Amino acid sequence: MSDIAIEICHVWKKFRRGEIHDSLRDLVPALVRGVMGRGPKGTDLAEGEFWALTDISFQLKRGEIVGIIGPNGAGKSTVLKILSRILRPNRGQVRVNGHLSALIEVGAGFHPDLNGRENIYLNGAILGMKKAEIDRKFDQIIAFSEIEKFIDTPVKRYSSGMYLRLAFAVAAHLEPEILLVDEVLAVGDTRFQKKCLNKIQEIGRQGCTVFFVSHNLPAVTRLCERAILLDQGRVLQDGPSRQVVGVYMNPILGTTAGREWPDAATAPHGEVARLRAVRLRTQDGRIADVVDIVRPVAIEMEYEVLKSGYVMMPYHHLYNDEGIFLFSAHDLDPAWRCRPRPAGRWVSTVQIPGNLLAEGTLFVSSGLMTLDPVITQFYERDVVAFQVSESLGGSSARGGWVGPMGGVVRPLLEWRTQFTRDGHEAAAMPMNEPKL
Repeated sequence: MSDIAIEICHVWKKFRRGEIHDSLRDLVPALVRGVMGRGPKGTDLAEGEFWALTDISFQLKRGEIVGIIGPNGAGKSTVLKILSRILRPNRGQVRVNGHLSALIEVGAGFHPDLNGRENIYLNGAILGMKKAEIDRKFDQIIAFSEIEKFIDTPVKRYSSGMYLRLAFAVAAHLEPEILLVDEVLAVGDTRFQKKCLNKIQEIGRQGCTVFFVSHNLPAVTRLCERAILLDQGRVLQDGPSRQVVGVYMNPILGTTAGREWPDAATAPHGEVARLRAVRLRTQDGRIADVVDIVRPVAIEMEYEVLKSGYVMMPYHHLYNDEGIFLFSAHDLDPAWRCRPRPAGRWVSTVQIPGNLLAEGTLFVSSGLMTLDPVITQFYERDVVAFQVSESLGGSSARGGWVGPMGGVVRPLLEWRTQFTRDGHEAAAMPMNEPKL
């Protein structure tokens, strides 16, 4: 038996502008034109056509969890629809070795007039499962979906979140050998998203091959050892997920520690302010994507105020590589707090003290809003990232402990230990103020 679960060889796929291929229903007109022989063949393009995928090739081994990332329109969903046989490539070969389950559209494969219970059996049958297999997994599917009270309600009355819960529960519990997951996880609430990600990890450990499409970069680095970066229908990078995410986040500088927009026309902006750069700087002023846990790190935002007379609030949100929101930092500089700012170029810098953040990869999302009324001028998610490193036996909160340390922060706190002899407490020792 081959150890290759998925193989894509020199695949090309074209669409006509204005056509939508988001479901089997939308695909019918395109199939009719194909049968009737209308349209060009090979790599030629007729008027209004474009290549969604251009000569892409890669393999996934059995048991791999691979992320696929890229900007909107890069071709990510097209790849998944070709793998799930919703779409057919114009050129190239696709080989899928194993039972495949796909979650690429909320509610795909569900009949709106059937209830949740009936749709579990319908969807399972579509996926090639026998009734006895579905019976065995039925209670687990219901428990995971958390919609027990509505299992006998027609799914056309479900919210998008309820659709997602049931669809993911079916796809993940019917013992697929290959699981395709698109950005539909963004529909669920944060708690259920985390539950889904944990389930993906679990089935990956059981040997299932997972192809995971997401704009949630921390989720990709957490779940996937490998990632594939698509842009304009081409494979730009294929390798370790942290490295590929770094290339995606900043292809110009080649580092995740700085992102710049030299062209004002393409920079994120509103009517009042425009973002020009976000940089991570070490204590000595260097731009660096790796910082020592005991040293402070500064986040620098460079921006333009386009119109005078507005009160500005630059801010940053920090997440770890599990997608956990650590904290937000808002501009509290007393020099300009609650004061309108004149037009011009500005740089706002916030310093995060050493011995505060835990080791690992941290992602920074940066934005700016004007106040009275509150209007977001720009917000860039995961604009920069950095690695907090910690050496064993150093001066951090780890001390001499070499085992794992949980938590999202790692503060260095003041300790006091007293020795008593013959039941008499030693004299109390003064404690210094704790340092962060």
